[in-house]
This record gives sequence, structure tokens and C-alpha cells, in this order.
Amino acid sequence: MSERMYLLKIRLLDIEPEIWRRFVVPASITLDRLHDVIQIVMGWTDSHLHEFTIGKKRYTEYPQERDDGLECGKYRFGDLVKQKNRKILYLYDFGDSWMHELILEESRYFDPGLRNIIVCLDGARSCPPEDVGGIPGYFDFCSALADPGDEDHERLMEWSGGNYNSEEFDANMINWQLMTYLRSSRDRYKYWGGINY
Repeated sequence: MSERMYLLKIRLLDIEPEIWRRFVVPASITLDRLHDVIQIVMGWTDSHLHEFTIGKKRYTEYPQERDDGLECGKYRFGDLVKQKNRKILYLYDFGDSWMHELILEESRYFDPGLRNIIVCLDGARSCPPEDVGGIPGYFDFCSALADPGDEDHERLMEWSGGNYNSEEFDANMINWQLMTYLRSSRDRYKYWGGINY
């Protein structure tokens, strides 16, 4: 690969033990595409708004709806963040307020065995379920699931589909989803019905 690659680490703030991922992206990735990748590597479902904070500037998908911020699809990550160990913030879901810290660990990452331009290398633990109620709701949720005697245990087991495991992390599944994302977002030669095919 001749493209400059970034090695990033993302972690969900204010949760212990830590929920984190280490992944590789091209420096040329736009912020809207970086958002897509973060959604996949963390395990979110892209059901809510998001915002990047880089320095004093905020980048979001719909700045016109909030009367502030910049359109994230117009900016490449590598043009905004170049310095190793630079930290930026990524907020997902303005209601539950999932704040993430994103760190540029390597600005010229190279691995000759890297098979894709986007790949998850490592991580720990499952991300919280969507709409669980932020950090306090997540802790209550995990506590109720762990205690069959809790009055909310059965209801939350049903609500979560009965198979939530906070310790689960599967890099192979994440990388399969990333490959699917790369394939579905590739450029097409012909347009049909307003869709690029």
C-alpha cells in the first residue's frame, strides 16, 4: 500500500474496565467515513447523531440543524490531525452522550501483512447497547443482567435479546463488517436511478 496509514486507538470515556479498539485507516479518510468506521469497530448501530471535536472546532453530519459546527464530510482526517499522540473527542448520541477519546498512535503506520486499508487490530469488551441510558444506565443494565434476582433482570434480558456479554470482543467479526463496508462504499462505474452503481 502506498497510501499513508494511521494507527488509531479509541476508548469510551468514563467506563471501567475500559472499552477500546485499535484500528488502522488511511490518513485521507474523510471524517464522515471515519464516523462509519468507528461505528463498526465499536459496535454502535449509527442510530444517532455524532460530533468530532478537534481543537476548538466541531465537525458533524448536519451542522445546519444545530446552527454550528462544520460539515464532517468535507474534511479529511489527515489534513486536520497529523501529530503523533494527538487526542480528539468523538461524541455519539447526544442523548446518552457516549464520549470517546481518539488517539493518533502512529502517523506513518506500516505493516506489510496488512490486507485492507481499514482493519481492526485489537480491542476489549463490548460497547454498550444503544439507548441504554448513558453511563449510569449502562452500569444499572450490567448490574441487573448479572443478578437473576434483580427486579429488572428478566425485562432487560428480553430487551437486550438475551445474549449481551460485556466481555465479548471479536476482531474477526469486526473486520468482516469492515470489508463489507469497504465493498459497499467503493466507487461504481455507472449511475442508475440516482444511485451510483
